[in-house]
Amino acid sequence: MTGIDTPTPEPATQTSVCPGCGSVLAVVPGLAGTHAGASASCAGLFAVTVRGLREEAGQDVRAAALLQVSTDAYDAQHLVPGAPAAAPVRLALARERDVDPARAAALGSRVDDAAPRDLTPPSRWTTTVADLAADLDVVDLPTLVRASADAVWADWAPAHARLRAAADTALTS
Repeated sequence: MTGIDTPTPEPATQTSVCPGCGSVLAVVPGLAGTHAGASASCAGLFAVTVRGLREEAGQDVRAAALLQVSTDAYDAQHLVPGAPAAAPVRLALARERDVDPARAAALGSRVDDAAPRDLTPPSRWTTTVADLAADLDVVDLPTLVRASADAVWADWAPAHARLRAAADTALTS
């Protein structure tokens, strides 16, 4: 056998760990980071996973609500230290106070002003965008988004009291 006949091994896929959610994902060369607190691969996977919701959101209020919930859950896992924990507060509004996700997002600066800035995120997440993407073949996206948001909210359990208080402040200020 000559060197020409010897198969060239495929290069090993490089991976990176997302600093926000901890997902281990393949590094996509040239992919730019688009979300503070997330790896470029994680933000890219999220964008691809919710692309259908994003495309439908302008014409379908249910798709818009699901897109907002998925964005809030994703953002709650990718907080920037020192920034307001607005996404977990929006999850509190939706999950605990039955506020429509679009209305919670519309509260904007009121949520930002009320949101704690010193929360320590969970050290481990029950589900991440990698789980959503992996399960799309067997479960529909709306079901996955709702389950993911519920899991992210549950993961924030140690901070629930502060997040509920911030949600109430945002509603009444």
